[in-house]
Amino acid sequence: MTTVIFACVHNAGRSHMAAAFFNKLADPAKARALSAGTTPVDRVHPEVVAVMQEQGIDLSGARPQKLTPVLAAEAQLLITMGCGDECPYIPGIRRDDWPLEDPNGRPIERVRGIRDELRTRVEALVIQEGASQLAPRH
Repeated sequence: MTTVIFACVHNAGRSHMAAAFFNKLADPAKARALSAGTTPVDRVHPEVVAVMQEQGIDLSGARPQKLTPVLAAEAQLLITMGCGDECPYIPGIRRDDWPLEDPNGRPIERVRGIRDELRTRVEALVIQEGASQLAPRH
């Protein structure tokens, strides 16, 4: 089982969208995703909840959580989005950075663009990690 953590500063936008897409697309027997932030806020941004609802994903009950070394130690891969040096260094964990714009306060059209870019990146990651629910085509 591969565990991926998607992390951003407030854990209220990008990381929640990425984790939700990953968990929707990945075979739960092969991989799972968590989301966390270095400085979590009280709730997921309303514009993020709205654009994910358009995709049939309900984030209204999602709650931001702090990215701690203990949480990160569960993962094999940490994908950061904007937290830079604030994200903890965890020995032995693979790490990647996706430099994506923070959706907070952006117009809904821009939030949709960020969502769509995240979905494209997550789809590629699920395949890269060998965690797709779909059987490969021959």
